[in-house]
Amino acid sequence: MTVVAESPESTELRQGALGLGFIIFFVISAAGPLVAIAGGFPIGIMLGNGAGTPSLLIATVAILLVFSAGYTAMARHITNAGGFYAFTARGLGGTAGGAAALLALLGYNTMQIGLYGMFGAVVSGLLGSRFGIDAPWWACSFVALASIAVLGYRQIDLSAKVLSVLVFGEYIVVLILDLAILKAGGDSGINGASFTPHAFLSGTPAIGLLFCFASFIGFEATTIYSEEAKDPHRTVPLATYISVLLIGVFYAFSVWCMVIGAGDGKIVKTLTALSDPTTFLYTLSDHYANKTLTTAMSLLFITSVYAGLLAFHNSASRYFFAAGREGLLPKMIGRTHRIHQSPHIGSIIQTVLAAAVVLAFVVARTDPVLTLFSWLTNVATLCIIALMALSSAAVFAFFRRVRSGPEGPLRTFVAPLVAGLTLAVVLVLAIVNFSVLTGASVAFSYALTALLPVFAVIGTVLARKLKRRDPQAFARLGSSKL
Repeated sequence: MTVVAESPESTELRQGALGLGFIIFFVISAAGPLVAIAGGFPIGIMLGNGAGTPSLLIATVAILLVFSAGYTAMARHITNAGGFYAFTARGLGGTAGGAAALLALLGYNTMQIGLYGMFGAVVSGLLGSRFGIDAPWWACSFVALASIAVLGYRQIDLSAKVLSVLVFGEYIVVLILDLAILKAGGDSGINGASFTPHAFLSGTPAIGLLFCFASFIGFEATTIYSEEAKDPHRTVPLATYISVLLIGVFYAFSVWCMVIGAGDGKIVKTLTALSDPTTFLYTLSDHYANKTLTTAMSLLFITSVYAGLLAFHNSASRYFFAAGREGLLPKMIGRTHRIHQSPHIGSIIQTVLAAAVVLAFVVARTDPVLTLFSWLTNVATLCIIALMALSSAAVFAFFRRVRSGPEGPLRTFVAPLVAGLTLAVVLVLAIVNFSVLTGASVAFSYALTALLPVFAVIGTVLARKLKRRDPQAFARLGSSKL
């Protein structure tokens, strides 16, 4: 009788599963282009610097490109699904790495879970208005959660194929509207008023800048998929730069077209007059295009949120996996599926956590958009900005010790220093204006921001415990896995 030995537990992700295109699709879907254009930017224009928002977007792209210069330089030396956590651990040490790991888990989980509030509300509204079906928002959210659980549990390239179809449709419908607005000459003619110094500094540019940064959340995920990428040392830097430029150019061009469509002198008044500013893009579509395009946009808005849910689920599960594999969290979390080679335990944990939080908001009978979505996604924005600032400091410190390779001082010294200082300023602005972003009271808003130091301290404690328990594992935190 032949005895077949059971396959040993694996701690390796599925290598070579993702090419450049699929990684870019993951990043773009996490950014949620249609959600940002239809949902985020109208509010950002209204509360920020109005018609000058396109110039703020260009400034944001410039900051992110400077950040990416150092980030991708270090990515050539580190291939680890831990992303920000791995960079911080290798640059600033294991204790700081532990803090970054918990901040990343807080950020990616709050972003993913918050999106269930938006998804449920939008789908429930669509079912009621178009089909007369009275479905509670939470039922729609839990249906999405179940399907995300299946896709996240399985092979990564299955998720990538789903995302690529959804994201492509988002870009097409928005660009069709952009061209329709330009063809008609907009409200008052085509002009470059949005890019003047006066427009840039008008209103409250600090708040507008925060909305711009929030719309790019997810672009840094290129390093999270480095272990599953084909030729990661080439693919990750390329995917990072392409994603920033592709998302940034699309946002700046489309928001400029929105300003042209409403009129640069009228857009803030137009948005303020709307009971729901997130319907603004649809009113432009009805006016400059047709009802068919508006319907397509409303449907693709739903798929855009769904794509974000899937992308952030994959990111969160990989952070759970990386922290478990390296000993910060229980080792069992750092195992991969024998067949799919996916971080299935991390995926299950993320799903259970999301279900529990959504259920808590259902029991509390809160508004899914004004509370679950607004509170959690803005906490996530703070986390990602803080992690980017930490990563810039880590790049700076790392290259003070490691001087080998083709990277010059511009990428290893100047870029991380400038990016780190700039991101620190943006983080302070975000905290000061957090009540504006969330719509909550000042006291409650600061309570939400307090989650960041709390989770950072928890991560520090976990790292120190690991150091006492296994000094060698502590020294290896964030090490390259390829």
